[in-house]
Amino acid sequence: MSFIGLFSFKTLTSQFNFFDMENIDNYNFTNKKALIRVDFNVPLDGDFNVTDNTRIKAAVPTIQKVLSGGGSVIIMSHLGRPKNGPEAKFSLSSIVDEVSKLVVCDVKFATDCIGAEAKEMASDLKPGEVLLLENLRFYKHETAGDKNFARQLSELGDVYINDAFGTAHRAHASTAIIAKFFPTEKMFGYLIEKEIVSVSKVLNEGESPITAIVGGAKVSSKIIIIEKLMERVDNIIIGGGMAYTFARALGGKTGNSLVEDDFIETAKEVLETAKAKGVSILIPSDTVAADKFGDDANTQVCDTNTIPDGWMGLDIGGNAIKDYVSCVSNSKTILWNGPMGVFELTSFQEGTKQIALAVVEATKKGAFSLVGGGDSVAAINKFNLANEVSHVSTGGGAMLEYLEGKELPGIKAILKN
Repeated sequence: MSFIGLFSFKTLTSQFNFFDMENIDNYNFTNKKALIRVDFNVPLDGDFNVTDNTRIKAAVPTIQKVLSGGGSVIIMSHLGRPKNGPEAKFSLSSIVDEVSKLVVCDVKFATDCIGAEAKEMASDLKPGEVLLLENLRFYKHETAGDKNFARQLSELGDVYINDAFGTAHRAHASTAIIAKFFPTEKMFGYLIEKEIVSVSKVLNEGESPITAIVGGAKVSSKIIIIEKLMERVDNIIIGGGMAYTFARALGGKTGNSLVEDDFIETAKEVLETAKAKGVSILIPSDTVAADKFGDDANTQVCDTNTIPDGWMGLDIGGNAIKDYVSCVSNSKTILWNGPMGVFELTSFQEGTKQIALAVVEATKKGAFSLVGGGDSVAAINKFNLANEVSHVSTGGGAMLEYLEGKELPGIKAILKN
């Protein structure tokens, strides 16, 4: 049975204190060392400076709660995907200054996440102090979910807090296995609680009309979530490269646009199911097409179902923007996952930008808006609108799996004794 089958989202959000578990708000952190798993997998520039500190800022409330409660904090995270042990470009030493600035204290750094040094530095921590451990993924034991590695990590702290929603869908040593060594002294951080609350507002408590904006390149990567959403939402807006597979399913000509031939029949079935359920699926009526992939391409606006040979759709057109903005504006609950076009290129960012602005305007009028997924988050940040929507999820993959009804090991591990 899935996690959703065991616990409804409504139960999760309204009855945290009724679980047989500690809670970050009522736990006494006095003289306790809190071992917090965070997701500080942040982007760095060529000089190893943090270029987007969203994930670090998201963990600050949990860290400060422990410190203000008289405890000390040991932070563990991963960064990138190192393949053969320690690599300088993946060292968490690069983010020490940024973490110190945001937490407002001098963060100590251990050059390893286990071993004598880490153990000694953790032992010497005084209330109000913070220690950042080196990259967990310098050990293959982390992603393998190694029990002995998890045990060594657990020995550094008195209480375990999981606040890394971005990795909650992985059964890694620091997210799922480690919780076994804290039978009762384990809990969620504020970020994970907020993520669960936000998903619940869409799936269980969302006020109609509920609109899901689903973009991205491929239908294959979004088909499960589209099928799940049809049980709950009123409208599904389709954007990105996946729109052209749907256009082909309707008999359209899509030129050189990205189309998954193997999923044309699946797209047809989705459209038929949506019609039977009374769910409105919006496919872009027009498209900004280009003769090549690049900002210097020649462009033309054409009907999505009549894109000329040799041309590819890279953004939604003006009429589609009007249709989509109108739908979003009339919505009370909005989920956005995936861009409308190749927003990284200036020539093809308008569709995504206008959708972002529409979500912001709807939010100002009282709608609840949840933005999740790497590209959606990148887009909302690019247009400096992250603070103007209800919630920006820090875990794209985890959020999608949660919405799909899959069991998240990192969540289950906290709930299970």
